[in-house]
Amino acid sequence: MSAKAISEQTGKDFLYKYICTSAAVQNRFRYANVTAETDFDRLAQEHPWLLTERLVVKPDQLIKRRGKLGLVGVNLDLSGVREWLKTRLMKETTVGKAKGILKNFLIEPFVAHKQEEEFYVCVYATREGDYVLFHHEGGVDVGDVDAKAKKLLVGVDEKITEESVKKGLLTHVPNDKKAVLASFIVGLFNLYEDLFFTYLEINPLVVTKDGVYVLDMAAKIDATADYICKAKWGDVEFPPPFGREAYPEEAYIADLDAKSGASLKLTLLNPRGRIWTMVAGGGASVVYSDTICDLGGVDELANYGEYSGAPSEQQTYDYAKTILSLMTREKHPDGKVLIIGGSIANFTNVAATFKGIVRAIRDYQGPLKEHEVTIFVRRGGPNYQEGLRVMGEVGKTTGIPIHVFGTETHMTAIVGMALGHRPIPNQPPVAAHTANFLLNSSGSTSTPASSRTASFSENRAKVEGSPAKKAKTGVPHAKATTLFSKQTKSIVWGMQTRAVQGMMDFDYVCSRDEPSVAAMVYPFTGDHKQKFYWGHKEILVPVYKNMGDAMKKHPEVDVLISFASLRSAFDSTMETMQYPQIHTIAIIAEGIPEAHTRKIIKAADEKGVTIIGPATVGGIKPGCFKIGNTGGMLDNILASKLYRPGSVAYVSRSGGMSNELNNIISRTTDGVFEGVAIGGDRYPGSVFTDHVLRYQDSPGVKMIVVLGEIGGTEEYKICQAIKQGRITKPVVCWCIGTCATMFSSEVQFGHAGACANQASETAVAKNKALKEAGAFVPKSFDELGEIIKSVYTDLVAKGVIKPAEEVPPPTVPMDYSWARELGLIRKPASFMTSICDERGQELIYAGMPITEVFKTEMGLGGTLGLLWFQRRLPRYACQFIEMCLMVTADHGPAVSGAHNTIVCARAGKDLISSLTSGLLTIGDRFGGALDAAAKQFSKAFDSGMLPMEFVNKMKKEGKLIMGIGHRVKSINNPDMRVQILKDFVKQHFPATQLLDYALDVEKITTSKKPNLILNVDGFIGVAFVDLLRTCDGFTRDEADEFVEIGALNGIFVLGRSMGFIGHYLDQKRLKQGLYRHPWDDISYVLPEHMSM
Repeated sequence: MSAKAISEQTGKDFLYKYICTSAAVQNRFRYANVTAETDFDRLAQEHPWLLTERLVVKPDQLIKRRGKLGLVGVNLDLSGVREWLKTRLMKETTVGKAKGILKNFLIEPFVAHKQEEEFYVCVYATREGDYVLFHHEGGVDVGDVDAKAKKLLVGVDEKITEESVKKGLLTHVPNDKKAVLASFIVGLFNLYEDLFFTYLEINPLVVTKDGVYVLDMAAKIDATADYICKAKWGDVEFPPPFGREAYPEEAYIADLDAKSGASLKLTLLNPRGRIWTMVAGGGASVVYSDTICDLGGVDELANYGEYSGAPSEQQTYDYAKTILSLMTREKHPDGKVLIIGGSIANFTNVAATFKGIVRAIRDYQGPLKEHEVTIFVRRGGPNYQEGLRVMGEVGKTTGIPIHVFGTETHMTAIVGMALGHRPIPNQPPVAAHTANFLLNSSGSTSTPASSRTASFSENRAKVEGSPAKKAKTGVPHAKATTLFSKQTKSIVWGMQTRAVQGMMDFDYVCSRDEPSVAAMVYPFTGDHKQKFYWGHKEILVPVYKNMGDAMKKHPEVDVLISFASLRSAFDSTMETMQYPQIHTIAIIAEGIPEAHTRKIIKAADEKGVTIIGPATVGGIKPGCFKIGNTGGMLDNILASKLYRPGSVAYVSRSGGMSNELNNIISRTTDGVFEGVAIGGDRYPGSVFTDHVLRYQDSPGVKMIVVLGEIGGTEEYKICQAIKQGRITKPVVCWCIGTCATMFSSEVQFGHAGACANQASETAVAKNKALKEAGAFVPKSFDELGEIIKSVYTDLVAKGVIKPAEEVPPPTVPMDYSWARELGLIRKPASFMTSICDERGQELIYAGMPITEVFKTEMGLGGTLGLLWFQRRLPRYACQFIEMCLMVTADHGPAVSGAHNTIVCARAGKDLISSLTSGLLTIGDRFGGALDAAAKQFSKAFDSGMLPMEFVNKMKKEGKLIMGIGHRVKSINNPDMRVQILKDFVKQHFPATQLLDYALDVEKITTSKKPNLILNVDGFIGVAFVDLLRTCDGFTRDEADEFVEIGALNGIFVLGRSMGFIGHYLDQKRLKQGLYRHPWDDISYVLPEHMSM
């Protein structure tokens, strides 16, 4: 959502901080907030003026006309304020249809003034610019300001001046106040623009000899501009509409939404209700709410919400568990229903999102059965059959009644089933598999030259319309009637390889001669080629860093599809419009600030460019061209016959609902001629009439379908065009959002533009007007398909439409990755891993989620146990591993590994090279004795050899006993590292048989020479064998295998890496130069044969 209401306190805070005007704005920052928790003594200390001035107190909860409702206490002292609050604070009151608790109040200084010193001022946004309303009489009795006030339109990119304000707004204002008011209004407008307000009303604005006083204020800001205004806004709290509580679950979902590229929305309407929804798609969510209310479920509807934009499995799980938690808190005598609905997805993997929902259902299966919840599911889109299958399976395994339906069932039919208005089919029809486009249903192996026999549309395609002609200088360019043809070429902005491949598969199945994507632009890499498939053949598509290069090298391109992010979409779109060859731009991004969108619209109108979007999936012209992910996967393209033109053109706001229209139209008519989703924002780049009039002028279009929406007044232009005879073709129209008038408080639906600011913008009012104008309007969305079929049948009967013979399209191979996703193929993995899995929402170590690793505080030793030994080791084992790492971390700069690291560092090499140089010295002679010691001592001990026999055998064979001996330490000068480890092992290990054996060997060797002690390598080696054999985590074979494969040397490598890195950093910090070994430490000798 973009325009969001802010509290009066927040609005005034912005105004006092940032307004720039010569007018003396009084009482800056003089307000105090009061809630049930307020300590008035402390409040008076923080705001001393409360004790000295007369006061005004009022609720600050988005309540309109507070004065008329008796909700303003005027001219009181602080004790009077407290007395006034006693009967109102935390008390329920009714405002219109909404009931709510008064819990947040604002206290301000009382401003004594005369009636003639009160004025009204308001600034609000429209498509063409911002209107400033001014009336010389303000206050509670201002009345119908729209009719009475003076209006000044400040066009997009235009500036307001004090002169224009005086001339256009202040004609009835006394001369002595004109200069002050003009300066204030200009400052207010500039503040409104700079801080991305969409609505700002002050009533009354009081002007006295002392200056300007802002008494009451109401405001909305464009929440999508947060990334621009964060420094000035700070952390803004958006209060809920009066009558609706702010629930923590709503805040939780809003937080998930903010952290996600997907869209997640939740509004609680009636937490005790029995009808709950979990709907995919902004448009579809409104349609389901409409249908529930139409069937009498408004009082039992518990929530409004939607998830869309391909959320991950974990995000869907979090969303689903929130709803399941809410609906299983209170029982309902009639049980409860959960409607998991949605239109046909364009790009969301339905199976992936359903997996998250299924996980949540399994987690809540007990409460769901206890609360007698019945679940109804209807969905379509990529991999939906697998999604429906797993949903049906979870119903069978948990015993929860789950009724599952696909695209063969009308989208909202499950609502009637859930509410008992229509029977539940026992065996719903089974849809074709997602992979059905692999098969050529004609049985022919050849690729048809054309996907359809000649039809009305193709016969007349040449006279359908022409691209815009060049207009004279200074005159806005005319926009093209035909946006797309079979020769249309496009550039895609953004590295959206999946969308581009989808476009090429569509092109191929439509029997186009060439791909519709000529190039891609991606500013974050250099120029290169990207590989795609054209049918069975691989082709290369150029990718450019610079848009200018792409345009210059591809002059045939006239369409740009922008997948730029909401932050970069404005700049990239404005840059695109500098190139006259572009006549259509599709902007996919959602969340572009409205002020930026309006600038795009203005530039597009001046240049004759058609904008589709923002916040859209795009559009499609069957047989010719599709934008990005429009129409979904190839199975849906084929099922909805989008590979060849039909006779019906449609325009919708919602992208998901446009795909649903493809389905409905293909089932009730000869198919779609063209379809466009203009986008869900308040100011879409092109409006309904732009496309409806194009369709009227296109001979191939025989009837038009419009899916309108609550909010805005564009549908009235269709009414006007029908009445004036500009539109003569049959128009079937339905505006979604009829449920809004039934809710007691305002609900912001999924689309930013889906909010009625006045009665004429409601869906009910627009449907009524359309019907009166002569459009075909169904009674509800449920009947939309029947009305379309009826109008189509009538046109066929009259001979206006002559259905053409079907010809099967070419087959397109399925991508390997998608075939694997669907489980159609299997392939041996290149390699296997069993220690870590990073694919899900959370990293997993040997089956343990990373959050659990930290919760259990297992430390580095425990983590190493998971990754090396795939076990959760006992606490003493984890501690022992950490001690081993500590004692092996370093042994000074003289040892070979540290020496090599130092030499390398001083030669200017990087950290990795220097560390590797040191590690490469580790072997039997340095540091690698752990494994060898463990193997030698284990073999001797396991064979029953006595310590003396072992020593004698090794001596006889001329082999060193690994782990015995030290250059410096001896029996008289023991190695404290060994002593520390020995004390710990003896205290904590269940048994130390091998260690005891090694210590017996040490007694023998030290009797011969004092420095032949069990060194730290040997100690760790034998102690680790004892650990593996006695900790109850491993079988004997497993313990021996870990020794055999070198796990113990890993301890030394890991530990000593810490020391090597320390030496590297030390040398760099000391800025040591290149090392050259001194001559006097080298013995220069002649070769032996010469010295003799």
